[in-house]
Amino acid sequence: MTALTEVAARYACVAASNIATEFPHATQHVVRRRDEASRPRELHPAFHGSYDWHSCVHMHWLLVRLLGELPDEVDPDQIRDTLDATLTVPAVEAEAAHLRANPSFERPYGWAWAVALAAACETCPDPAARPWAAALSPLTEAIEELSVGWLDRAVAPVRHGVHSNTAFAMALLHESGTMLGRDRLVAMIGKRAVDWFGDDRDYPADWEPSGQDFLSPALCEADLMRRVLPARDFPDWLAGFLPGLAEGLPSALFTPAGVQDGADGQQVHLYGLNLSRAWQFRLLAGALPEDDARTAPLREAAGHHRDASLPYVTGQGFVSDHWLATFAYLALTS
Repeated sequence: MTALTEVAARYACVAASNIATEFPHATQHVVRRRDEASRPRELHPAFHGSYDWHSCVHMHWLLVRLLGELPDEVDPDQIRDTLDATLTVPAVEAEAAHLRANPSFERPYGWAWAVALAAACETCPDPAARPWAAALSPLTEAIEELSVGWLDRAVAPVRHGVHSNTAFAMALLHESGTMLGRDRLVAMIGKRAVDWFGDDRDYPADWEPSGQDFLSPALCEADLMRRVLPARDFPDWLAGFLPGLAEGLPSALFTPAGVQDGADGQQVHLYGLNLSRAWQFRLLAGALPEDDARTAPLREAAGHHRDASLPYVTGQGFVSDHWLATFAYLALTS
């Protein structure tokens, strides 16, 4: 089994390179005037690399986590220099202003990763992270306000297996918001999670995956409910939601996805699906009693999914390299 220590240096180098790579870039921006700024670096002085805003944000998160947890396995000076250049007060203030002026930009996936980045900086033991955490405060404030308003007004969750998935973002926001003491955000997530998902039963996970998923809608929802329900209530909720887990059913959920064309930027999402499933299978197993009949199948499935995609995390081209290392980190540390 691959250990994070074996790949940490490679992942850190890929992340630092991604952050410094402005082009190619998929700009998620509505241009309203002919003279409006449109270059990534002008729109996003902090997060203009890694092909798109959210990938740049979680590449920052990956570097902070590696610096804090495995400083002897990476080049700490490279990480510090990379993040000192981007996580400055003026740059992050500009990012916060952009979100406030464009309140649907990167909702909800990028928002969730940005708050996760703030939480990672806040808890990182390296002294270099202190100014990064302080600089990120205005962005966290903006996202908390936007998230509470969005969750209060949303009429239903989005259940797709891509960036728009509501449960994935809520789970990440709940975890990071708890770490940062963002009680209003955490409370809103708890309420909406129960409202939207509390009565779900017999989820059709045998319909998964779609051809460009990098998230499992079933496992994202289960992971969110693991976080918001009392620990004593979660096993029963999970039994109603995915009743076949002890038997490894549905088989579609337990079978790693294959990729036919590694140059297809959408199809390679399936590499990420395997890694995010591996992460969430492990988290769900950890929320169940050790002698629960579902625990062993979930852990076994996590290993199969992790091993199916780890060889493709780097070296397959920019369509994979710009984001997959973050999901590999999750699969290796869950």
